[in-house]
Amino acid sequence: MNQVSEFRVGENYSNDQIRFSLGVENLGGIRPSLDENGNLRHIAIMTSSGEGKQGKSDNPYHDRIEGNVLIYTAMGRSGNQQLAGRNKRILEQYINPIPIFCFTNKGKQVYEYLGLLEVIRHYPEEQVDAKGSIRNVWLFEFKIHQEPSVIILEDAAKITGYLIQPKGIQPADDPEREVVALPQQNIITPEEHVKVEEIRSQLLDINPNGFEHLIKSVMETRGFYKVEVTRSSGDGGIDINAIVNDENDFFGGTFVQVQAKRWRKSVGSVEINNFRGALHSTAKGIFVTTSYYTKAAVENAYNPMKFCVTLIDGHRMATLITNSQIQLSNYL
Repeated sequence: MNQVSEFRVGENYSNDQIRFSLGVENLGGIRPSLDENGNLRHIAIMTSSGEGKQGKSDNPYHDRIEGNVLIYTAMGRSGNQQLAGRNKRILEQYINPIPIFCFTNKGKQVYEYLGLLEVIRHYPEEQVDAKGSIRNVWLFEFKIHQEPSVIILEDAAKITGYLIQPKGIQPADDPEREVVALPQQNIITPEEHVKVEEIRSQLLDINPNGFEHLIKSVMETRGFYKVEVTRSSGDGGIDINAIVNDENDFFGGTFVQVQAKRWRKSVGSVEINNFRGALHSTAKGIFVTTSYYTKAAVENAYNPMKFCVTLIDGHRMATLITNSQIQLSNYL
């Protein structure tokens, strides 16, 4: 049976069932379906979500699911990616509630249906390809809707509209949609750039506790003492406590608290607010992520009317690790 009338979350479907039921092509990670006038009807997104060796070998910055968010690298495994063709088709959901069906590869041409996707944001990223060269790619962040768990195909457009429209289509200039690059303190050579990007990709292989201890080691090389990783539970969102070395003329003795997020998805203003609320009244806050920050998060963190939170993104963290000459193998 090569055609179905519905998809159920958690159930497996053959490549042919997906192909014929949705009217999409046989291959590719982004498979759009067009009507007779060339208008987009829906899209099938195929991902490996980085599970197993296949996802790693295909893409060292493999697609990743964090909570109910899929972080998805656009099509094109080599060279610079362009926001055109199939990649650009995804952006049409910003304007119209186009159904986007998500399937994860289970092997042997079998895919598990994960749910309908809602585009949260998209942004460019630099990555190191399999040949060790820097290339430009595009990342998409999708919210995975697993409810309703059964999608009758003829009702998919109506259901997608129901899921997206109640809160309204986000405006193009929404600061929670826009991801921004933090200023880098040092100019690095192309060789150093590759090294930093390689380290940044490897950070995702470290478990959360190992990542916190890695940050602890970096802080100890950068003028902090009494650096302590908190217990895994009951820390209220605080992962590390530390004190600035007295040799620092301006901030010596300052109590700092750190939250560490080993994420691929970007950090928004909600996370900054939650972290600020967890800080001790005498502490300076530092938020560390392996990913990026939205424009809204940056504005929130450095709002002069609020207690300032220092931000360190994945690029900056990888640079600090490189400069500290710390071996990642000790934390994997």
